[in-house]
Amino acid sequence: MTEPVFVKRSFVIVLVSIIQTLTPPFIASATLYGVTRGWHIDLSPLSTSMTVTLILVFVVLTRPPESLSAQLRWDPMEAAMKILGQWLLLLVTVLLIGLATGALGEYSRRALIKWSLDTPILLVGGILTTRYFLRRLVRSAVAPRKVIFAGYNESSLDLARRLARNPDLRLEVNGFFDDRGAERLNMEPDTRLIGRLSELAAFARDGNVHVIFIALPMRHVKRVLDLLEDLRDTTASIYYVPDVFVFDLIQSRSSDLMGVPVVSLCETPFYGYRAITKRLIDMTFASAFLICGLPLLLAIAVLVKLSSPGPTIFRQRRYGLDGQEFIVYKFRTMRVAEDGAKITQASRDDPRVTRIGAFLRAYSLDELPQFINVLQGRMSLVGPRPHAVAHNETYRKLIKGYMVRHKVLPGITGLAQINGARGETVRIEDMELRVKHDLDYLRTWTPLLDFKILILTVFKVFKDDKAY
Repeated sequence: MTEPVFVKRSFVIVLVSIIQTLTPPFIASATLYGVTRGWHIDLSPLSTSMTVTLILVFVVLTRPPESLSAQLRWDPMEAAMKILGQWLLLLVTVLLIGLATGALGEYSRRALIKWSLDTPILLVGGILTTRYFLRRLVRSAVAPRKVIFAGYNESSLDLARRLARNPDLRLEVNGFFDDRGAERLNMEPDTRLIGRLSELAAFARDGNVHVIFIALPMRHVKRVLDLLEDLRDTTASIYYVPDVFVFDLIQSRSSDLMGVPVVSLCETPFYGYRAITKRLIDMTFASAFLICGLPLLLAIAVLVKLSSPGPTIFRQRRYGLDGQEFIVYKFRTMRVAEDGAKITQASRDDPRVTRIGAFLRAYSLDELPQFINVLQGRMSLVGPRPHAVAHNETYRKLIKGYMVRHKVLPGITGLAQINGARGETVRIEDMELRVKHDLDYLRTWTPLLDFKILILTVFKVFKDDKAY
């Protein structure tokens, strides 16, 4: 299953998945150590190196399925049999390599037998225990996500029933949209027809919908394209059933959901281990900067406080991940603190900007408190810059795909900023260029791209004439 459908921001769940991967080799190593130490057996360098190599191979053999849904749906008996089969394969490998190298004679036969019998029992118990805690974490840490279907047919009905039978997936089906009436559709008693396809986009915007499955036939490709255009003003994850590759896709991945083929049409690039990589980078750099840069932050705070009346830290509502509001922190650079329905962008030689504020804005030093937002998990080091709520509400009506940029955490810097798309947006084309770069970032993200943006940002800061 494609992960972002139901797990998007749970750092703890990704950690548990890593623990699942490390549990089998840890148990195998600990059991061998316990047996050899308990019976006062010293392993030779050859047998030790062979054992370590085989245990590393065991990491590959016993790694959990990449799909979290497959992990959650794994039957305990099926999991136990798979573990025992993998352990048997490892033992056969040990015997063959031991016979070929002569290292087998250096093992204690009694210790080898005990290790062979004790380890699979502990393996089954350990892996099933981590699976149990994974289920508990998903149920407690992941709120149910609301699901709607565009199109009522055998594929969508089958998928809806499978979701209902698997509550651990945290996907809650709200109903279906179709242009045909309930009687004509012969709908099942436990299904709900919410409205027509033309009403779906408005429902998604107003009804806090998280996931949309489009299950329209391929012959209705024009209708699908029109529907996708309407849905670009939402932050919902959109999937097509079955797969199709005729659209302008963002992070498209073909997969299946409990045996039903699906393809993501618009998704976040941060899922599974990508998410934990991104978060670890953010936490490491943000923590290091806040510790090392504390004297600088305190000095700026004092200068801001002395420069003009008002708070040191400026707080403003911005749109973040999935279009959710959060409070962004900046050093105050103006004599006013706007956060209402209308916000005037800063312009060159703006009289509202204080003298110290002009210096801070010129070198983007006013943005430094946002490293606190990064530690809070509300921002990232790199991502689309967050805009004031008032500006979001204006531009989402003027630029198609504007809200898609909120599929990821907003960033302190981004691809748009290093390409010069920053500062005052006098024309609509200025914001369109910024959005274009933001969507390109979603399509092409890699950890290397983040590092490139961070490095280029440092150089841009000192020669950007749009920072005012």
